[in-house]
Amino acid sequence: MLELFADSPLVFTGVIFAFTLLIGSFLNVVIYRLPIMMEREWREQCRMLAAEPITDVPEEDFDLVRPRSRCPACGHQITAVQNIPIISYLTLGGRCAACGTPIPARYPLVEFVTALLAGFVAWHFGFGVEAIMGVVLTLMLIPITMIDFDKQLIPDSIVLPLLWIGLIMSLFHPLDAASTLFIPAHDAIIGAVAGYLSFWTVYQLFKLLTGKEGMGYGDFKLLAALGAWLGWQALPTIIIMSAFVGAVVGILLIVFRGRDHKVPMPFGPFLAAAGWITMLYGEEIRAAYVALMF
Repeated sequence: MLELFADSPLVFTGVIFAFTLLIGSFLNVVIYRLPIMMEREWREQCRMLAAEPITDVPEEDFDLVRPRSRCPACGHQITAVQNIPIISYLTLGGRCAACGTPIPARYPLVEFVTALLAGFVAWHFGFGVEAIMGVVLTLMLIPITMIDFDKQLIPDSIVLPLLWIGLIMSLFHPLDAASTLFIPAHDAIIGAVAGYLSFWTVYQLFKLLTGKEGMGYGDFKLLAALGAWLGWQALPTIIIMSAFVGAVVGILLIVFRGRDHKVPMPFGPFLAAAGWITMLYGEEIRAAYVALMF
């Protein structure tokens, strides 16, 4: 089987696509439930500090596994057959099998985009550890992106493991490799530190000058994680790319959608997208920038 994957990139890409299609279904659960779990935990901690009894937290277990997925309108439990990624959505006509309530198209879209991005990473790197680690990074950036987009927060339970995986992975850097996703440990450590401190410094200066918070601590941690994965050399590319795209999107939303410029816009999605693109084409982007400028 491994020889087949090595000899046939198309087969390897297809397997990754199918496997991550299933994972995309689970990521939908993470995107929806993790913020609720975080909010409940914060409320419990506040009540404990205030020595107040906890009375309005549901007794039902609620985590990424329990309870089983159900229709929010009628409570119908979704069966395994009704939970097949994309196919079930199309078969059911985008509606609950019990009450006919429309199912948001976002769910199959997240599943498809997850598989598409992971499949592209597999095709780009080819069969090997690099592709697997690239897929892991992709799968962790997707819920970070969506949760920050929805709630304007980046969960520590995702971004901190991402940081540690990047640092640990650097310990296995092959010294004789000329080009690889794995980077030397000193580049990863400097990348993590520089990634965090660069945004932390901007945050502190902005707060000092305006009295306002320009970004959240989750953005610091996400850039630190990307620095641990891709090295300090990738940080300028990630920062410039994410800032440029974020500014363009923000201006377009203000002009065409009438968005209030005072309403904060999550920056995590732009960081995640810039980090993902840099993982694939960082060297080419840097070379093109140098050629253009010099």
